[in-house]
Amino acid sequence: MSVATEVGGTPVPDDPPDVFGEFCSAGLWPGLGPKLAARLAGAGITGPELVSADRLGLIEGLSGERAEWLAAAFRDAQPCYETAQVLAACQVPARFAGPAVAMLGRTAPDQLRQDPWQLLLLPQIRPDQADWFARKLLREQASPQDPRRGRALVSYLLARAARDGHTAVPAGVIATALARFRVEDPAAAIAAAVDEGAVLPFEADSAEEADPGEGELPDEDGLGDGEDGEQATAGILLALARYAMAEETLAEGLQRLAALAEPLGAADPEAAGDAAPAADPGPAADLDPAQQAAVRAVAEHGVSVLTGGPGTGKSRTVAAVVAMAAGRGLTVALAAPTGRAAKRLEELTGAPATTVHRLLGAQGGGARAGDAAGPGGPPPAAGPAWVFSRNEEWPLDADLVVVDEASMLDAELATALVEACPDGARLLLVGDPAQLPSIGPGRVLGDIIDSGAVPVSELTRLYRQRDGGVIARLATAVRGGTLPPVDSPDREVVVLAARSSGEAAHRVMQLVTDSIPRALGIPAADIQVITPVHKGPAGTITLNQALKERLNPGPGAHGGFDPGDRVVSVANHAEAGFSNGEVGTVVGRGDGGLQVAFPAAPVCVPDRFLSDLRHGWALTVHRAQGSEWPAVVAVFPAEAAGMLSRPLVYTALTRAQRHLSVVHGAGPALSQAVSTVGEPPRVTRLGGLLAGM
Repeated sequence: MSVATEVGGTPVPDDPPDVFGEFCSAGLWPGLGPKLAARLAGAGITGPELVSADRLGLIEGLSGERAEWLAAAFRDAQPCYETAQVLAACQVPARFAGPAVAMLGRTAPDQLRQDPWQLLLLPQIRPDQADWFARKLLREQASPQDPRRGRALVSYLLARAARDGHTAVPAGVIATALARFRVEDPAAAIAAAVDEGAVLPFEADSAEEADPGEGELPDEDGLGDGEDGEQATAGILLALARYAMAEETLAEGLQRLAALAEPLGAADPEAAGDAAPAADPGPAADLDPAQQAAVRAVAEHGVSVLTGGPGTGKSRTVAAVVAMAAGRGLTVALAAPTGRAAKRLEELTGAPATTVHRLLGAQGGGARAGDAAGPGGPPPAAGPAWVFSRNEEWPLDADLVVVDEASMLDAELATALVEACPDGARLLLVGDPAQLPSIGPGRVLGDIIDSGAVPVSELTRLYRQRDGGVIARLATAVRGGTLPPVDSPDREVVVLAARSSGEAAHRVMQLVTDSIPRALGIPAADIQVITPVHKGPAGTITLNQALKERLNPGPGAHGGFDPGDRVVSVANHAEAGFSNGEVGTVVGRGDGGLQVAFPAAPVCVPDRFLSDLRHGWALTVHRAQGSEWPAVVAVFPAEAAGMLSRPLVYTALTRAQRHLSVVHGAGPALSQAVSTVGEPPRVTRLGGLLAGM
């Protein structure tokens, strides 16, 4: 099969393409759904020159006002249509025109003609596919040594590394990878990327950072095999400009907050502990010394960090901080990366809380995070996916900003948060660095803690909480690198072995639909299945199909969904009221969309965004991060053995509040991963920037 027939994994016909038909069927015409697209030919609309409000008005049931709107939408989409023409002429599916315009802007057609390797900005495109496009477009002028190709490959390789969390990459690693792509002068390609401004070079802070060694960068696309690369690049880190600037701005912002906040005077953490709301789960009337130190750190410093595992009283301490601030007349803003975490933060503190994106007034976005279990998201070579209305020009109206689940903050979101904090404000980051790192690039919480630049209060004393005694002890053991036998007579934690993935899936179904509701009185609506994988009998796809059939059978009449379905968003649509990773329940059909009850608020998901919803009875560990449920069934099938790690297992187990069932099908790989496989190393610059300030 030629490259042409596998672009984006979609077969491409050899015959001249029907660009207009592809354009319409790919959803590139705003407001034109598949049913309406199928009726265009009946109105005589078979090409772009035939699109008009008059002809659209011939379609039965389409009002004149709607016809006018659709005609205007098509005119506005002309850059996208012209891009589709350029792509289709080279046998690249027209559906890539939308992402291309999103990356390159309305001049995308001209830019692609001038530099076809800019197609590599699209995360779905591989170098061999971009080379095919260039050869079809440039004919005999296309060359592996074209400076435009080398320059694009540098950004592409850095973007691939960013999807694995790195904000920078040793230049020698990039040079070695370029050589594998037949770039004869890697140093010149790197210099061209730097001259263009998309890539910035930096001196490595240490020899280890300059050459992190085998296996510490992704192997895909030739990265990370441990070779030295070009001599001219020794001791240099390369970073996409967007991430380099984000980390530098973040470091400067944290320094600003630390320098400008004035001490509040002697704090009374014991009184603050007494003022905590009744919902606080801790049994003691007073805060312990470590918790008191955390309250004092907020009172005395502009930036502080509170860490600890489950059951150590982080929630009690945050409630005490909020009470202390209220007692001093301070305005407090509470936020978390997910809607469910924000709701729980609100319940624990008795104060309003929201998601970080809503707090910052996020606009735009919509880039899908992908269906891989691991990191994904908008192409890192492009600009930020979000625009925030709250920023340094219009800062938050808050004297104290508290962010829970801070381990989920990536470099760009953390930067936006800090920029929106006004001079003199305090920032408290609450999180557990033992959890999975952020999906987006960066290692913000870990870098801040490791830098020693701000006070860190770590809670280690384990309390038996209402929402987890055995769960908390098991999680603490896993956090320390051991997987002990479970002794839980009250069945707070149950471990079930499975000899195959099929048996694991069968046990999951039994637990959710029968055993847990019957034996523990926890309804299926409060049970969440978590698995590391999408595919296979115990992956999210198959489990969701089976769980829907048992828990909420129906025809999927509304874009594949029925009232009562549990759904999860796989894209950010702040303008519509929901974000990536939020889990909700379908209520019914609304005006122009699907009514979904998300934790933060009910939302009408427009029809055009229904493709960004998935069934959510079973989630990957990454999607579940930042949320908790009364009961969790964590399944570790054999096919997940190669991707297991201590942070992944720890994150999965700590999503449970009252009950945890572990379906163990990975054999010795589970305990081996907990004891030996830690957080995948990420190359970042934030820690060094903070330590040097």
